[in-house]
Amino acid sequence: MITVTFDATWWLILVFITDLVIRVAAIIIVPRNRRPTAATAWLLAIYFIPFVGVLLFLLIGNPRLPRKRRRKQEQINSYIQETSEHLDFGTLRPNAPGWFTSLVTLNRNLGAMPLAGDNSAHLISEYQQSLDAMADAIREAERYIHVEFYILQSDKSTDNFFRAMEEVAARGVTVRVLLDHWANRGKPFYKKTLKRLDAMGAQWHLMLPVQPLKGRYQRPDLRNHRKLLVVDGRVAFTGSQNVTDSTYNLSKNIKRGLHWVDLMARIEGPVVASVNAVFLSDWFSETDEVLTDEIDLFDVKSGPGDLDCQIIPSGPGFEFQNNLKLFAGLLYAAQRKIIIVSPYFVPDEALLLAITTACQRGIHVELFVSEEGDQAMVYHAQRSYYEALLRAGVQIWMYRKPYILHSKSMTIDDEVAIIGSSNMDMRSFGLNMEISMLVRGEEFVREMRDVEAQYRALSRQLTLEEWEKQPLRSTVLDNLARLTSALQ
Repeated sequence: MITVTFDATWWLILVFITDLVIRVAAIIIVPRNRRPTAATAWLLAIYFIPFVGVLLFLLIGNPRLPRKRRRKQEQINSYIQETSEHLDFGTLRPNAPGWFTSLVTLNRNLGAMPLAGDNSAHLISEYQQSLDAMADAIREAERYIHVEFYILQSDKSTDNFFRAMEEVAARGVTVRVLLDHWANRGKPFYKKTLKRLDAMGAQWHLMLPVQPLKGRYQRPDLRNHRKLLVVDGRVAFTGSQNVTDSTYNLSKNIKRGLHWVDLMARIEGPVVASVNAVFLSDWFSETDEVLTDEIDLFDVKSGPGDLDCQIIPSGPGFEFQNNLKLFAGLLYAAQRKIIIVSPYFVPDEALLLAITTACQRGIHVELFVSEEGDQAMVYHAQRSYYEALLRAGVQIWMYRKPYILHSKSMTIDDEVAIIGSSNMDMRSFGLNMEISMLVRGEEFVREMRDVEAQYRALSRQLTLEEWEKQPLRSTVLDNLARLTSALQ
């Protein structure tokens, strides 16, 4: 009988060579077309845990959508750019600052619709009131409604919203619905929601589905995070709120008593066409169905106000980080005051530099965040930036628990604001498909100031003295989370 033996030395040599090849290949592959912070984080992961790090990199290392979807986005951008080039989108307000005009041009070059005048936009800051306002608008539909939300659940709080869709569908109004696949699958009422959409006759599709057996796959944590509703191309809603109960119906949230606080805007005027264009582009991306023959996207009508508004879509379908460029531009343009509301605030170097530079220029800067976090990694990564912000002079307001401040907005001086679905974190900059609305108009900023005052009254200010008393274990967790937040 012949016995085959393996010398352990050969196994060690094989493991060493494999490890060396992985490390050398990582230096060549990982940094290419990637931000230095993200590249460094990936290299650290691969060097410290080579095999696990490589597996993670292969799974989620590509932050871009598949090439086919990117081509679709390019087609959509070209169509919007060409067909809207010489159209009248209302009368713009006079005497726009030069920096505002240049930012509008930046947005346009990156895929946004033109700046539109003659719009009205009003804020709704009460959670159930927002759901009911959208339901009221749906009931006035005569031709179609377009519903696109990151999370869409049929529950007690949203029943009025769903009943409104059922009522208009019953009288022949076309109901089109998009909801993110990964965010909804496995959640409470998911199957019930889809059955209810089927029963009412809605045309619905999952956004960014992760269904490899059906040939539909991309990086699994790429999400369509947009929230929008369009009724007949006449009225639109957008902002931070999902269509679900304020607890998200999750037992862990209910046990902790957590409720989400959100902000939506009701919009009328030519800019509604821009919101509709975002929906139509996402519909085309998911279905290959072109609706522009059926819907005259650019048949715009003046609204009851005179706000200048521009819709900026962003996400992995675009070549550049549209929302990050806009936020940074606004921060450098401010002359007196910046107020930021962001539930998940994990800035990259450029954004952090813009904020601290604003303080050093003498600008009054406030940041609203939640006192309690619902996502541990993001919560700790966010906290790792507090000391630098406090030392720069940023006033940090922490919305008191058990509420999660989920609104996403920024006001610049007294005339310009932005509201939408985008957080100020690396996920929203690089991995999520987002929608933001840039607004110029003192009356809208005054509404924003009223909401900010409500938030301030329900928050406590974090001081540098308090922060310096943080225990060592918290600092360690914060720093570790900060490293992992760059894995894109």
